[in-house]
Amino acid sequence: MGDAGARDGRPSVRRVAVLGAGLIGTSIALALRSHGVEVLLSDPDAAALRLACDLGAGEPLEGSGGHPADVAVIAAPPAVVPQVLRRAQDDGLAHVYTDAASVKASVVAAAEDLGCDLATFVPGHPMGGREKRGPGAARADLFLGRSWALCPTGKADPGAVERVAEVARLCGADPLVVDAAAHDRAVALVSHVPHLASSAVAARLLDAGEDALTLAGQGLRDVTRVAGGDPSLWTEILTHNAAPVARVLRAVAEDLFRTADALAGPDMEAGPVRDLLVRGRDGHGRIPGKHGEPTLPDYTVIPVVIPDEPGTLGRLFAAAADAGVNIEDVRIEHTPGLPLGVAQLYVLPAGVDTLGRALAADGWSVHPGA
Repeated sequence: MGDAGARDGRPSVRRVAVLGAGLIGTSIALALRSHGVEVLLSDPDAAALRLACDLGAGEPLEGSGGHPADVAVIAAPPAVVPQVLRRAQDDGLAHVYTDAASVKASVVAAAEDLGCDLATFVPGHPMGGREKRGPGAARADLFLGRSWALCPTGKADPGAVERVAEVARLCGADPLVVDAAAHDRAVALVSHVPHLASSAVAARLLDAGEDALTLAGQGLRDVTRVAGGDPSLWTEILTHNAAPVARVLRAVAEDLFRTADALAGPDMEAGPVRDLLVRGRDGHGRIPGKHGEPTLPDYTVIPVVIPDEPGTLGRLFAAAADAGVNIEDVRIEHTPGLPLGVAQLYVLPAGVDTLGRALAADGWSVHPGA
């Protein structure tokens, strides 16, 4: 299980079986294909498999024959991963196995109970996703700059861990080895509870009048975006990580109850309200940006008015490239039906003056400090 291929500049992972052609599996397959990796796909849903193959994510696994894959990636819900793993290992499908489920401790325990070979199994979790589902929503860059958790047990072969880490790197992700229980506690905080909080806010909209919904802005869309996820899948995820999620959820609820009591009192207390807002701002500031860089508040935002016309963003990015300034992130503020919008360009402070002058000279309506 050496890495001679990696040493001579070519990936040692050259043949991968992806079991599951949904959003995550197809995105992994597309990313691997972009590096010339041979990908074999399977899915119990024949229509999903056909679409993923038509998108260029790989070829059907069934009937492919040939030697075992270097790695098999099980992109399936946590409840079925152990059974799929056991069947794949019994069939000798690959030399190394991993999964992409968003919980790890229960998957590892069930795999051990089924007698799976834990030396060749490296549980994994790519930290990327979308509220949409299915192969049609897949993107080759879905994991670009994201963390990819690897949770090997004490029985895992080091070569197996490195091979799965290479899969993560080929997908543009940063592999991070972490204990399975620690992983589950972490994702309860950074993924699972945020989904529930988003759903709680979105659920209030069911009783909202049309006037209130007409007033909805980008803030509401940002907060409720992930609430559009699949309820059945998320019920399973939350069930498999119930205790860590419940602990974080209770802490969030206590904050909200204290704030509600302060607001509802006869003499409204600003202290508890401000305390939550300050801690929220400070907590948000700890979220790392891409590749672990400082979060976006450390960048400077340059608002640029843009017309709602084809090719506008391409011209704007080309102008920034000509100025030699990298756009670290971009947010678009636009009301459908209006002829103009605002592109908020996030750049490092050192490039602000250069970019502002270059865009203004090129005829763009630039509003620094706005």
